[in-house]
Amino acid sequence: MSELFTASSYHSILCSDFPPFLHDYLQLPLLTRLKGVGLLCGTDWTELFHNQFFYSRFDHSLGVALIVWNFTHDKKQTLAGLLHDVSTRAFSHVTDFRNGDALTQESSEDINASLIDNDKELSLLLKRDGLTPNDVDDYHRYPVADNPCPGLSADRLEYMYPSGAALCGQWTIDEVRKNYSHVCLLVNEQGQPELGFDDEEAALDYTKRFTNIALLLQHNEDKIAMQLLADVVSRAIKCSFICEDDLFSLTEQELIERFDSFASQKKDIVFTRLHKTFRTMKEVKHTQRALDGHYCVSLAVKKRYVIPLVKQKDGSALRISDCNGEAKKIISDFLSYSDSPYGCVCIAQ
Repeated sequence: MSELFTASSYHSILCSDFPPFLHDYLQLPLLTRLKGVGLLCGTDWTELFHNQFFYSRFDHSLGVALIVWNFTHDKKQTLAGLLHDVSTRAFSHVTDFRNGDALTQESSEDINASLIDNDKELSLLLKRDGLTPNDVDDYHRYPVADNPCPGLSADRLEYMYPSGAALCGQWTIDEVRKNYSHVCLLVNEQGQPELGFDDEEAALDYTKRFTNIALLLQHNEDKIAMQLLADVVSRAIKCSFICEDDLFSLTEQELIERFDSFASQKKDIVFTRLHKTFRTMKEVKHTQRALDGHYCVSLAVKKRYVIPLVKQKDGSALRISDCNGEAKKIISDFLSYSDSPYGCVCIAQ
């Protein structure tokens, strides 16, 4: 019987020697708040999706830190990875959809550095470790933690394993263990360190599975779930059911419970219908135009993909698309994919 996919079992694969200095950082309210924020952007709360388990932004942040530590043993880079999502509100990238930023999904990062720079408890821990907030307030500085698409970074590597496992059982713990054992540190075309694979088959396997999950995020089902929840949240704020700060202070479960209560009281019929539609929808119609009596979206969203490096016999590294024809086609097909112009669901009454 396959081992259950849990955050602890997964994290033990990412780094076998857990760095003791992280323990105190993991108690910071700045980070513990993220335990109530899901990685999968609100899809845990609709019947349209059947997520197999809840994986939090806290779990993701720790996972990124463990990968960075595993390959660098550098405190600055590790802590920058740990703190890279502290500005994430409830429902994660739904905030970007509220801000009209479905294409880049970066608008929620705007205050990340400010939160890090102004957290007094964090500053004390950093001082103890001989670091400053400036050392850790931007993980984009550290290419192992983050790098431009389509490079493979700790952030991208980490989130696609549990995303695939939760969304559709794409990865088991045993499969992650086998695949991750082939991850290594290489040098990319710009002379920068970048995560890659020491085995072409492992790189191809990761590319296939990453792309399968990335395709799900291009489907109208994902687009409609995120935009509809964005509209639910915006309407709740407009009706004063919640305020913007509640997206920082309340967990997703607490917010959903409030929304359920407000909807049942029918204090605002627009909110009630939007929220009920989000909670109960089971099927999306793929259409060429918007349908009457339906909630419809027509969106271009961020394409998440990687073209990982593969270590060659001479020690150099090539993108898998440059050394494997199957991978090249998989990536090309993904980049050219588009769902139907509209996704529509019947509005609940």
